[in-house]
Amino acid sequence: MTRKTLIKGQGAQLNVPNRFSELKHEIRDDFLEFCSSEGEIPDKNKTQFLAVFPKTIVNKVNSPDLGLSYSMNPYQGCEHGCIYCYARNSHEYWGYGAGLDFERRILVKKEAAKLLETRLQKGSWKTHPIVLSGNTDCYQPAERQFQITKKCLEVFLKYKHPVAIITKNPLILRDLEIIKALSKDHLVHVSISITSLSEKTRRILEPRTASIKKRLETVKSLSAHGIPVNVMLAPLIPSINSHEILAMAKHASENGALSMAHTMVRLNGAIGEIFTDWIKKAMPERSDKVLNQIKSCHGGALNDSRFGKRMHGEGKLAEHMNTLVTLAKHKYFKDKTMPKLNCELHKHYKHGQLNLF
Repeated sequence: MTRKTLIKGQGAQLNVPNRFSELKHEIRDDFLEFCSSEGEIPDKNKTQFLAVFPKTIVNKVNSPDLGLSYSMNPYQGCEHGCIYCYARNSHEYWGYGAGLDFERRILVKKEAAKLLETRLQKGSWKTHPIVLSGNTDCYQPAERQFQITKKCLEVFLKYKHPVAIITKNPLILRDLEIIKALSKDHLVHVSISITSLSEKTRRILEPRTASIKKRLETVKSLSAHGIPVNVMLAPLIPSINSHEILAMAKHASENGALSMAHTMVRLNGAIGEIFTDWIKKAMPERSDKVLNQIKSCHGGALNDSRFGKRMHGEGKLAEHMNTLVTLAKHKYFKDKTMPKLNCELHKHYKHGQLNLF
């Protein structure tokens, strides 16, 4: 296959069967079926926004690898189309596919802010930082329309509760005033994902994301306003962006980031098939090399689910990449630290003692 077979503007190039489909009810799209019955050809490439109404929004995170206790996601699915995204598999739990469905069927949790407020009001809630975007990007394109993330940040500010934000979208700057207010009380951290300094690489890896220049400008702008910023080099992919580790760290530090973190690519669940199909179309000349190098970092497989091993890999190639990360941190972030998030204000807020501060 050649690059000419790529679906423009999409990461995934196919839909894969939902592994839970036999266990769930039949999925139907009445509008598309109606169009077909009327002799019209529905535009299946258009993104669909589907309202969902979960009973809770804050999720307990049990993984010891992630360094967080709770997360929340205003959206499921993501238009950014990052081909490697580990969140693709979660779309199957909603009855959709991890491939094109993940990018074209965005589930919108319109009551997220109300659900968050209900949780923070509970007397049994023990204050822990909550991560916005533990799964899908809270500032993906849908946020421009629905503004759910903004409403959630207003709740965090109202209740003086700590929050960490992970995104790769400069749309976060729309909410700069709220984030600045949170930052005054050490209630917010921001992590910006950067996977390459090459626009050519970004466009094929993450077709609907902001340019690298815009992301670095976002890091600079947030940092200039005193907001603690971490940069995520995630994921590192052998022979695609692994050679950029030192350069990415240097640019992140020069633009004000206080720390950096990384993960090794791992293609769990349906993502293995989706990524393999994509790279054979997008990079046919080096697809076998990349896939074999990924396997070399995970004991001969495209994925490793073992805690303690899965995020950074193992083997000589993984060790080399992890050594470069360590060197980058020492060289560019040696004298920088991220401040701790403040959990005390919310405790006092709950007990009606905030007026003492």
